[in-house]
Amino acid sequence: MTSHRPGLIALAAAALVAVFLLLPLLAVVPVSFTAARYLSMPNGNYALTHYRTLFTNPDWANSILLSIRIGVVSSALATTLATLFCVGIWMFRPRFSAALVGFVLLPMIVPPVVSAMTLYFLLTGLSQISSIIGFDTWLGVVLAHVVMIVPFCVVLIMVSLSQVDRRIDLAARGMGASVWQRATRIILPNIKFGLLTAAMLSFVLSWEEIGVTLFITSVNAITLPRLMWSGVRDNIDPAIASISVILIVLTTLVLVIRMVYSSLRSAPKH
Repeated sequence: MTSHRPGLIALAAAALVAVFLLLPLLAVVPVSFTAARYLSMPNGNYALTHYRTLFTNPDWANSILLSIRIGVVSSALATTLATLFCVGIWMFRPRFSAALVGFVLLPMIVPPVVSAMTLYFLLTGLSQISSIIGFDTWLGVVLAHVVMIVPFCVVLIMVSLSQVDRRIDLAARGMGASVWQRATRIILPNIKFGLLTAAMLSFVLSWEEIGVTLFITSVNAITLPRLMWSGVRDNIDPAIASISVILIVLTTLVLVIRMVYSSLRSAPKH
């Protein structure tokens, strides 16, 4: 029987590519331990000063909490809207479904600077109607992030729906199930992993979004990426290296946990 495992040459090539891609990320680790007040290598003087800054400076804590709040709300709204859209397209097959999907995917295709300018004018217009949602408000940032990340959720959910056997839905309809029952008891349980993936991806996209956020915020809604960008641009704050190391560690832990969970699920049961 032919083995599908990669050979030593393939593994070595993959390792070299991984090192090439990850090495720039690892370079930030020693910088985070510098005792200087600017980004530089420690030169033998290691300190945790900038890690303490993350906990003592309220700006960092506020920006992290704001990014989490925006990410959670944006993820929930984007996943909900994308699910309603995709399930409706899948169940009813409207005549112009391809055009509708293409319209929803436009923010993914349009250059980010164009989307940012459009959202800027939209939110400044909304600011004249209400100060709660508009330019430089966290709800305004949520609105902008939802517009940007819904297309990604739509792609993931549509892929999940493409793997669902349509005969299951037809059988439920033949037995008298309503549209709500078919959607909640038949379709959604079969795409739950796609929904979870879409929610996680939308949170990550909202968490790291910076291009559009720079256009629609000023001094009030300062997310973590915007604060890091300001530190690099204005202050060259070494605390940026510290928060980067923390994010790298957290991301690595999540990936390791995900790999372990996947290996445990795929392991043969005795």
